[in-house]
Parts: sequence; C-alpha cells; structure tokens
Amino acid sequence: MSKTKIVASIAGTLALALSAGASQAQSYGSDITIETAKKVAAGTIAECQKNGWRVAVAVVNTHGSLVYYERMDDTQSASAAIAPGKASAAAMYRRPTRVFAEVITKSGAALTTLPGVVASPGGVPIVVGGKIIGAVGVSGVTGDQDEQCAKAGVSAL
Repeated sequence: MSKTKIVASIAGTLALALSAGASQAQSYGSDITIETAKKVAAGTIAECQKNGWRVAVAVVNTHGSLVYYERMDDTQSASAAIAPGKASAAAMYRRPTRVFAEVITKSGAALTTLPGVVASPGGVPIVVGGKIIGAVGVSGVTGDQDEQCAKAGVSAL
C-alpha cells in the first residue's frame, strides 16, 4: 500500500472514531470535584461488590488528569494502570472507550496510533447539566463488566 493510501486510511479512521459514539455533550463543563468523584467511585464499587467483581476505579477531570482512584483488594495488578487510561481516554475524546474497540473491530484500523486511545470498554464520560465534567475508568473484569460498573457509578449522581 502506498504512503498516500496509508495516510488516507488513518485519516478516515480518525474521522470515523471521533464521530462515532460521541457523547451527547459536545463541550466541557467545570472540572469534577473530589466530592463528586468519590460519589462516582462509590457507585462503581457498589455495583462491582454486588457482583463479586474486584476492580480498580479511576475518576479524572476534563483534561484526563486523575482526581480520585480506588482499588479493591485482590484486583489484578494491571488494572492500576488500565483504569486511569480508560478514564483519561473517555474524558479527552468525549466518548466511551467502547467506541474505539468497535471501530477497530469493524475496520481493523490503525486507531491505536492516536495518543491516549484505550480500545476496551470501561471508560465512560461523566455528564452533568449537558456538559462533560470528567470520566470514570474501570478495570479488573471483562470490558462489558467494567463498563457496567462505570455506568453504575455515573448513575449514582
């Protein structure tokens, strides 16, 4: 494949990924507070405990910087890095990380060349008043289970 075709393919993939699954909120609000981050984390942990899942939970601000982190006992070690990565990607790209996994699955695209992309479900933007104030990332079980817990955390607001 020629260099021009590769660049065009990557550009097309980027456009698809950035338009696919975009959150209803198209702009950022004020950054999440520590109190709100703790509420999201508590709702996330409650859902995981109910199901007997051990996870790490990270809540980030609109810039993808960590605001709050919690790791349940006996959670796999890798989740300590994965959860913040999922949260950061969801905040910075304004969409659930599931979108990246779906785009890669459908197109086999080079989407992972974008900075900060995590192509695994479990990162979910936190929207309050129609604005993104941060995101939550969960890691420790399957992507679908991680996402279920993340959504429960957001719903706790």
